[in-house]
Amino acid sequence: MTPTPSLLKPEPYTPQRALYLFKNYADSDNPNVIGPEGFERLCAEAEIPMEGAMPLLLAWQMNASEMAKLTKEEWVKGTDIFKLSSLSALATALADLESLLIRNQKPLERSNKKDPYDRTQYWKYADDTKGAFHKFYTFCYNLVKPPQSRNIDMETSMAFWSVLLVPKYPIMTEVLEFINEKGSYKATNKDLWTMMLEFCTTVQPSLTDYESDGAWPTLLDDFVTWKRDKSSNGRPGNAMEH
Repeated sequence: MTPTPSLLKPEPYTPQRALYLFKNYADSDNPNVIGPEGFERLCAEAEIPMEGAMPLLLAWQMNASEMAKLTKEEWVKGTDIFKLSSLSALATALADLESLLIRNQKPLERSNKKDPYDRTQYWKYADDTKGAFHKFYTFCYNLVKPPQSRNIDMETSMAFWSVLLVPKYPIMTEVLEFINEKGSYKATNKDLWTMMLEFCTTVQPSLTDYESDGAWPTLLDDFVTWKRDKSSNGRPGNAMEH
């Protein structure tokens, strides 16, 4: 199904247009929800890659309560904050956030030209990218965790880490290799999820400043032992840098 030109054109924001855009992807049996099928079609038609971070950034900015689902209320609030009501503006906003928070690109330059969407929120994130990413990272854990569970299964955790952390912290490539090789870690609780980001942001890639008595999760202690053993056996890991 090809989106109509009016959905693609970067037209000025109006609440009515934003609602029209929502209705185009809402479930046929529940007009108040964009379900997984509509969410995927929305991303496809806006040329938002499903395998990257942009769909997660979309969920975060809409404050979605469920994975690959958006309610009308979430959509109305989210699109009003960014003042966007076209696929073009949506794609631009998400690409800007991905560049800033995932790819560590320099913030956009402020200009007098009319922005394709309201960048007020973007500038707030640009003023504190570390804090913004931490909020986004925490949101993703709550988004993907099953409601009745305290954990995320390890396969899902690894998929999320590969999207959220690998582009920012190359050492995560080796962490994922280690988890894969071991195959004995089954789930991620909130502490491990939080400490994985802490590890990436505070420990040198050389691991010289890693303190095994520093209350790190067992998985990270095991990873450091594994990497040091690899290095001492003449198979040094890649030179990784933050």
